Amino acid sequence: MGERAATSQRKVALATLTGATLEWYDFFLYGTASALIFNKQFFPSLSPAAGTLAAFSTFAVGFIARPLGGLVFGHYGDRIGRKMTLVVSLVLMGVGSTLIGVLPGFATIGVWAPILLVALRVVQGIGLGGENAGANLMALEHAPSGQRNRYAGFPQMGTPAGLVLANTVFLVTSTVLPAAAFTSWGWRIPFLLSAALVVVGLVIRMRVTETPSFAKAVERKEIVRFPLKEALSVGAGRLVLTLVLSIANSAVAYLFLVFSLSYGTAQLGLNRQFLLITVTASAVLWLGTIPLWTSIADRRGRRGMFLWGSVALLVWAAAFFPLLNTRSPAVIVVALLGMGLIIPITHCVQGAIVADTFPANVRYSGSSLLLQFAALLGGGLAPLISTAILNETGATTGVSAYITAVCALSLLAAVLAFRTAPVPTRIDAPVAA
Repeated sequence: MGERAATSQRKVALATLTGATLEWYDFFLYGTASALIFNKQFFPSLSPAAGTLAAFSTFAVGFIARPLGGLVFGHYGDRIGRKMTLVVSLVLMGVGSTLIGVLPGFATIGVWAPILLVALRVVQGIGLGGENAGANLMALEHAPSGQRNRYAGFPQMGTPAGLVLANTVFLVTSTVLPAAAFTSWGWRIPFLLSAALVVVGLVIRMRVTETPSFAKAVERKEIVRFPLKEALSVGAGRLVLTLVLSIANSAVAYLFLVFSLSYGTAQLGLNRQFLLITVTASAVLWLGTIPLWTSIADRRGRRGMFLWGSVALLVWAAAFFPLLNTRSPAVIVVALLGMGLIIPITHCVQGAIVADTFPANVRYSGSSLLLQFAALLGGGLAPLISTAILNETGATTGVSAYITAVCALSLLAAVLAFRTAPVPTRIDAPVAA
């Protein structure tokens, strides 16, 4: 490989990691605020339990919008290229988050406050819907031979990196300011910071080149008018299995990242700072272990790793709430750090597995469709369903049963999908300069 090609690949790795981090920063910031702040600012007339449920409902709206973003950005990503669609998605997310930072609360504009909050959450969801699959493809399609999982892991690292950044900014702001000031106006500072961060992301992202796979598709005149229609031709059975195998990781991750904050503070009486610090430390572990898991996937194969990771996810999901319910700080730290270690095993290769379901000329559309619907059915609904179960039963037994069943279903789908999985679709490696 020439030095010029290697330099280009490093730029792509940095650009996909940075852009994904900033998009997930905005998305997770909303989740943290939903668990801790939005019920007071936008739903003050409701009881604490109902207010939390309402706040998580607006959180879920972002996931409902993600398939729409995936469809729109996927279509144009397969028609005009990956690069420009990723630039637009980053801008969209930044605008949505910044406007949340200046949105008046219920006490100022009444019912319009939650309505506008939902509208801006939709904007966030559309932006992330375009980013999620697109950044994965940008890295995957630039990857040198034998390092496809490693490169596809860079945008996946953006998920825990975004969480670490969001929780750190949220934690510092809430620690520096008096509690009343933070609840009143200080929570807006992390959202307003999005404007500056997006500028940094755009500068980095504009410097990367279009992917070799898309360039080859253009050269061979393989661009189709309706790429999603072509992507669906891989068959309903394979689409359904790939969708279902992707659901568990998202569901467990959002119970760990979002619902546990609300449950820990409201039901267990745990200190908010303690939970934020521990979840952030778990995300650091998640971030740091992705290069390890992707290197194993490149050397040993990602299918076996994904299956064993799915088994570990099921076991830890079943144990998670019983561990939290001990109220022992040491045991809770173990429960959360365990999530940080286990979640990345399947998360780091999930995007590459989905991408390999489709040929290069329709890969953005197909990947976006599956990844965003998996996120909706998994992460989007998990905090909402879990809160509803908890409010109805007053215990986490039903929540544990629900999340364990989701993990078992995804594991079964993975076994069936890998048994008849096709040879990975060709991805053109960059040509040496």
